[in-house]
Amino acid sequence: MSDYPEDLKYSTEHEWVRSGNGTSVRVGITEYAADQLGDIVFVTLPEVGDAVSAGDACGELESTKSVSDIFCPVPGVITAVNGVLDRHPETINTDPYGDGWLFELELDESADLDDLMDADSYAEQVGA
Repeated sequence: MSDYPEDLKYSTEHEWVRSGNGTSVRVGITEYAADQLGDIVFVTLPEVGDAVSAGDACGELESTKSVSDIFCPVPGVITAVNGVLDRHPETINTDPYGDGWLFELELDESADLDDLMDADSYAEQVGA
């Protein structure tokens, strides 16, 4: 049994994807990734309307330890970004699966969430 939410899909780059209404999904980083980064102090997110491909670097997370790219786990068009993170980037550390989400996107027709890992597979990858 993993400590990762079962309703999410996970990428090898430590992003999670939560299915929303229809073809809309919400993306964030995992608690594991947030812990590895340390205290997040600044976030750069993609722009609404940006078309992104799976694996594209589409933003950055700056922590007290380093700067890390945010990789888009699925292809689509950005429809929303989490404006709270401009003022409170630490929300990613305190609530990575809730209020600390990064962006939402409308999935491209070619997107297949089954290409991503389930919670147990992700837990195995990170050695949980």
